[in-house]
Amino acid sequence: MTVGVDGSEQSLNALDFAAQEAIDHKVPLNIVTAYSIPVFAASSMDAGYASMDDDAFRAGALETVQDAATHVRSFVEQGLEVRTFVESGDAAGVLLDFSEEADLMVVGRRGRGGFMGRLLGSVSAAIPAHSKCPTLVVPLTAKDRTEVRDVIVVGVDGSERARLAVLKAADRAIAEDVTLRVICAIPPLGGSLAWVPATIDQEAVFRDLRTQLDAGERWLKSYYPNLKFESDVVEGSPVEVLIDESRTAKLLVTGSRGRGGFAGMLLGSTSQGVLFHANGPVMVVPDGEDSRLEERKNFN
Repeated sequence: MTVGVDGSEQSLNALDFAAQEAIDHKVPLNIVTAYSIPVFAASSMDAGYASMDDDAFRAGALETVQDAATHVRSFVEQGLEVRTFVESGDAAGVLLDFSEEADLMVVGRRGRGGFMGRLLGSVSAAIPAHSKCPTLVVPLTAKDRTEVRDVIVVGVDGSERARLAVLKAADRAIAEDVTLRVICAIPPLGGSLAWVPATIDQEAVFRDLRTQLDAGERWLKSYYPNLKFESDVVEGSPVEVLIDESRTAKLLVTGSRGRGGFAGMLLGSTSQGVLFHANGPVMVVPDGEDSRLEERKNFN
């Protein structure tokens, strides 16, 4: 498991969350920070001064990562193995390199400005879109929630990417012995949606979605017979519905893109909206392959 830090309150909050995750799942925690010399500084210095500048930036980054290691000392006393890394280069690129080997990447939703650059903030958009492993984005508001249910919520739209997110969410629900709540949210099929045919039967649409969710439950339970499961079809904006769920869910899970998404997008509109407005932690599952997806058609 890898967490990106920059010394900000947002990143220390993410660090706490990542440390607890690592303890719960019995894996080591990599604490990573990155630095780069601003272009204006590097271009105005000769080689000798540039070397001194690099030393100063690296020293600041090293202090940041050492402070982060001290911050999680109580977790180390519980048996957490911590490894620290200071890397030179673009923060997003550095963390994406780490995602090649990580099982989970953790970042805060926003970070600090100043000499560390953009380790968090815009990085928390770039990493979920391009990471090779799931990315968990932790907002500062997550620690202030007064009610947290033992429920992992995942939004679905019938796409393969959403089903992959469901499988990842089910893995965690089983490991943590919590309920998996699968939600399909659809906007009202009328009113301002002029493109919706007047003859469409909204109740029939809901019945069909309910049938698909029930089939999905049978599919999941063929792999996870002890899974605690609930599902719901909700009328409303998918982003707003999932943000509302995030107020009390232990974790919200989404795919990087859903039905209608395309490879060039940074993130799908739903996952992007949820990522930047959720009240609790959000895990974005990247595109990938899973042999279990092929079996889904057998449960229709």
